[in-house]
Amino acid sequence: MKAYRLNPHVRRRFTNLNINMILIFINIFLFVLFSILIYSNAKFLDYIALKPSNILSGKYLWTFLTSMFMHGGFFHIFANMFSLFFIGGLIERILGPKRYLWFYLLSGLFAGLFFVLLSFIFSSDFNTYAVGASGALFGLIGFLMMITPNLPVYIMFIPIPIKMKYAAPGILAVLWLISIAGNVPIGNTAHLGGLILGLIYGVYLRKKYKRKTQYISKFFS
Repeated sequence: MKAYRLNPHVRRRFTNLNINMILIFINIFLFVLFSILIYSNAKFLDYIALKPSNILSGKYLWTFLTSMFMHGGFFHIFANMFSLFFIGGLIERILGPKRYLWFYLLSGLFAGLFFVLLSFIFSSDFNTYAVGASGALFGLIGFLMMITPNLPVYIMFIPIPIKMKYAAPGILAVLWLISIAGNVPIGNTAHLGGLILGLIYGVYLRKKYKRKTQYISKFFS
């Protein structure tokens, strides 16, 4: 599927850019840089990771952005970048580089905002940190759930493909169960926030570009 089907002007201006690979490189580079800074001085964590107590105090507001490019370890960043390589590459081809970049960033920012908001409403612990590209990734997943609902995908260790419309909520539910059963610190509310934004954007495009999105859906079924 050519990007110009949704945005011909973007394709002409950004033909030689691969935004998804650039995002992966930036994620890896900043993960290394931030890890070095935090290792040298743990106080840097407040300047990088998203913490509700800081945000609600009006401090370190830039962590909505920096937290998207920090990860909790090598497995964390590997899993996210591996997923981003395949999911992001597909969505960049559908949306085009410019729209894809803005969508990725907005998904991550909204996921962080959703995390802070739900922490304020439902939790008494505002000192939990959130880091990672997962919020943005779930925005991409939510988008595919609406645009390519029958796209067959492989998730985790399941050897058979599952349609995206079932895989997306399934992944969210499994991660939530893992975090509860194993007491694992997973940013489930951030994931949910990203998924919601992706669903909203997918619905918007389906209404605005009805024929084109129908064609895309059939093409990737």
